Amino acid sequence: MDVKDFYYDLPQELIAQDPLEDRSSSRLLLLDKATGDIKHKHFRDIKHFLKPGDCLVINNTKVIPARLYGVKEDTQAKIEILLLKRKENDIWETLVKPGKKAKVGTRIIFGEGILVGEVVDIIEEGNRLIKFYYEGIFEEILDQLGQMPLPPYITHQLEDKNRYQTVYAKYDGSAAAPTAGLHFTPELLQQVKDMGVEIAEVTLHVGLGTFRPVKVENVLDHHMHSEFYMVSKEAADKINKAKANGNRVIAVGTTSTRTLESASDENGVLKETSGWTEIFIYPGYKFKVIDALITNFHLPESTLVMLVSALAGREHVLSAYEKAIEERYRFFSFGDAMFITDDIIGDEKQ
Repeated sequence: MDVKDFYYDLPQELIAQDPLEDRSSSRLLLLDKATGDIKHKHFRDIKHFLKPGDCLVINNTKVIPARLYGVKEDTQAKIEILLLKRKENDIWETLVKPGKKAKVGTRIIFGEGILVGEVVDIIEEGNRLIKFYYEGIFEEILDQLGQMPLPPYITHQLEDKNRYQTVYAKYDGSAAAPTAGLHFTPELLQQVKDMGVEIAEVTLHVGLGTFRPVKVENVLDHHMHSEFYMVSKEAADKINKAKANGNRVIAVGTTSTRTLESASDENGVLKETSGWTEIFIYPGYKFKVIDALITNFHLPESTLVMLVSALAGREHVLSAYEKAIEERYRFFSFGDAMFITDDIIGDEKQ
């Protein structure tokens, strides 16, 4: 399977640089995964395509302000670091720029000494393990000094940190937002609940590995980075009940999808669990849990385009992307959304 099979040409101006004022006013492309049929709506219309008994699965991870700017203690050279994952206590796996200045033993000063980091090891792909020294509570210091780790394709400054969080974000730990959830408002979620749709919360702390380009020609040679996930008993029970009753399990985002497909047994049954997943979903994969997916538009040749292609078929997905470009949809993290499901014609309720 060639990585080039998942390429599409995106005009630069369609990359959304800012979030919309009203989250739910994003556009929504509905894609019938069986036929490839397409409809154009707005995200707030999602409720017309949901049914009582459906189970909507959301990822309640919270993005930490993971980008830090500091200086080397000895030379005062500028250093930028991105916190990827906490390894133990105050040791974090990080991405450092410029890496060549961050040899083992290098000390980095942040916020005039409120926070000090020391490079203790260099691991795979040149990532650094950094041990932090500080007084007080690390999360509070991070909130004071850190910036939201927006993807490199977003060049505008984010005025409100909360716009790169879902309205249901709870548990600190992500280096990137589960962006499909950014379209929900508290009001829309309440309307969905009032319809009799169950909402199950799972957690997957998103790492940057999800967004890294696939650098090998053969998709099967790509290695996914590991991400930590948790499924509570309450969430497992809701999802299992929906499946047992013949109702749909609808994942909000590729992160919720990867959590469910990692945590279930061969029969698609979930139990309370947590762990690390490196699951890589690409065409040919047989889904065990999810029936439908709410997702954003993803980068060409990314593992996320491969995941949605596994659900709806590569040709249907690339055709839908082509149509979205034609219709001037907004792409990527702050962009518009897709709902991939069955029978979009028959599902709509007025």
